[in-house]
Amino acid sequence: MTVARPESSINMRELDDAALAGHVAEGSSIALEILYDRYSRVVLSFATRMLGDRQSGEELLQEVFLRAWQQARNYSAERGSFVTWLLSITHNMSIDEIRKRRRRPQRADSADPVLMLSNVTDDSLSVEQLAELGELRQTMIRAIHVLPVAQRSAIELAYYRGLTQREIAVELGQPLGTIKTRMRLGMRKLREHLETHEVELA
Repeated sequence: MTVARPESSINMRELDDAALAGHVAEGSSIALEILYDRYSRVVLSFATRMLGDRQSGEELLQEVFLRAWQQARNYSAERGSFVTWLLSITHNMSIDEIRKRRRRPQRADSADPVLMLSNVTDDSLSVEQLAELGELRQTMIRAIHVLPVAQRSAIELAYYRGLTQREIAVELGQPLGTIKTRMRLGMRKLREHLETHEVELA
């Protein structure tokens, strides 16, 4: 009897995130493993910064992907990228852990406005304040998705997959100078959009 799993795994690696999430929703552990390979590093980095130590970040990392496995049917590509959804789970689970510990999270020194706002929290916040922070986070997510596809793709590869500009150029098959320009223009448009909507980044 022929074992099809390795071949199916290779084929699945060619799928985009949304398609893989669909397979996860149907119970595919291979699809989950591929998504884990793609995004475990950025989730670990985000969780570690939120919780303040790597061991806690590693523990949360496993819980985040377990939650993604359980809730994959809730993901919709129309509402945002898979990694944004995954980081939203990471953020919420980090906050739950922080509130259990009754301490503040560490601030993340990141140029990504989404992650900057995601890390602004306090265990003494009221329900109303927490709801306001949640709305700010959604505003940031929407802002990224108003960017032209070329600019958004470069920015997401940099901040969600941790690629350097040179690696992004290779990934997208574009000259390094083109990638630098796209990212510079993208971040400028993102800031202008946020300022138009009176969103504070600091």
